Amino acid sequence: MSKTDVRPLDAWWRGGVIYQIYPRSFADSNGDGIGDLPGIIDKLPYVAGLGVDAIWISPFFRSPMKDFGYDISDYRDVDPMFGTLQDFDRLVARAHELGLKVVIDQVLSHTSDQHPWFQESRSSRSNAKADWYVWADPKPDGTPPTNWLSVFGGSAWQWDARRRQYYLHNFLTSQPDLNFHCEEVQRQVLSDIRFWLERGVDGFRFDACNFHFHDRKLRDNPPAKKRDTQSVQDTNPYGMQQHLYDKTQFENLAFLEKVRDLLDEYGAASLGEIGDDNALATMAAYTASGNKLHMAYSFNLLTHENTATYIRSQVEELEAAMDGGWPCWSLGNHDVARVRTRWGGPDAPAAYNKLALAMLLSLRGSACWYQGDELGLPEAEVPYERLQDPYGINFWPEFKGRDGCRTPMPWDSTLPHAGFSGARAVEPWLPVPETHRQLAVDINEADPDSVLHFTRTFLAWRKQHRALVCGSIRFIDVPQPVLALERLPERAGEATRMLAAFNTAAHPVKVRLPRLPGATPLRGHGFAPRQFGRLDGRDLELPPYGAYFAALAD
Repeated sequence: MSKTDVRPLDAWWRGGVIYQIYPRSFADSNGDGIGDLPGIIDKLPYVAGLGVDAIWISPFFRSPMKDFGYDISDYRDVDPMFGTLQDFDRLVARAHELGLKVVIDQVLSHTSDQHPWFQESRSSRSNAKADWYVWADPKPDGTPPTNWLSVFGGSAWQWDARRRQYYLHNFLTSQPDLNFHCEEVQRQVLSDIRFWLERGVDGFRFDACNFHFHDRKLRDNPPAKKRDTQSVQDTNPYGMQQHLYDKTQFENLAFLEKVRDLLDEYGAASLGEIGDDNALATMAAYTASGNKLHMAYSFNLLTHENTATYIRSQVEELEAAMDGGWPCWSLGNHDVARVRTRWGGPDAPAAYNKLALAMLLSLRGSACWYQGDELGLPEAEVPYERLQDPYGINFWPEFKGRDGCRTPMPWDSTLPHAGFSGARAVEPWLPVPETHRQLAVDINEADPDSVLHFTRTFLAWRKQHRALVCGSIRFIDVPQPVLALERLPERAGEATRMLAAFNTAAHPVKVRLPRLPGATPLRGHGFAPRQFGRLDGRDLELPPYGAYFAALAD
């Protein structure tokens, strides 16, 4: 393949909408209760019909599945649970036929402890891969080398009797961290990235991409000045430290430049996941100067904080820090409770997801949308005896883990388990709740006022308004609970200025706007009149979870 010449302003990922597929839970083609690549292929016309630009497929590589694919034992093969390399090639070809880009997860910061690299590395202190992982001697009293903590609870260090040393694991003990200070490791993971580029992928989502490097001096983290509740739940001691030395090291910038050089050879894009105390500044640094990541997203809108003031503060803080970079925003994924429940509350109607989608896609940047949120799915209640997620099992019952957002996609309300395995009465790996069966794709399809129909309409409408896709952003001062903003053309004379306003509350509101040039209401976005606002002079009335869009005179 040759290097592709893509002008940055016209690249598909700038303002693109990326649909995340969690393969275990999307569609089961062979009746084993677990989703797979052929199942994804079968459903790609549905995804393309939404109007998204790309799919992001969570890990499908060989893995012992201790963390459900985020513990990789072979970077260059498909786990038999999901299919074969040939299935993946068919998936890429079919996606491209349908006009979809293919983005795949790359988990570079750590591997499975079953990976041959780690098996060799732990065998002695003198083998060829002895330095491929982060090993350290104990303190004189036998305790771990540092006070670093694992995201999943407890020390980030695990004793290994074979080497008589500790190894670093920022996540599960079965996920040892690679040592990126070793040049051979960098060369190897770049080679593995190239393997998938040669198979035609259009981009990568880099998992935990600020975890690649650790402090060489192994310094202890200081106590947190303010407890981190954005990247971890508040029951987790991980948030009690300032993570100055276990991640987000300066050496990572040079490595990301190497990654970018490789991706530029193929015209491929990158999306980095940032989990950090100061995530917005890290997002800005990792996307600066056009020579590192193309985009980055954080957990800052994946928290329970959802006030208009909070959302505005996150966007404005990032905008102020950005140096030519490009943001990506997400309201839901496989790591957090579903947005309808997390932000809307237990009694939020499915229509809340209409507001969430419109608000997300009105912010400057690209967007990730999680499978099933276009149906208005709430968080599922998974009983303890059915839990699969080790994170939730460790912190139960105060934190129930991530299984509630990972339950199978409901396709057909008339079939067993909502058609996840077709017509087969196969028990899926996680249960399908009745609330999800009642929102299955067939139910949504039959309702012209459904979240699904709205999603298709709004995505198509947004593409007609370039200011929404890639224009600049300016917020308007209005009181809670309204978020109001202007989107301005990226290039002079290119597009119409737009006003967008959203009521994040379950009750109607009325706010006074500053003087704006003539505002003409915009239609065709999919909001029904009962959920669309009314502007009378400077007074804007918004119904519960309502929105308003208008074109502004120059």
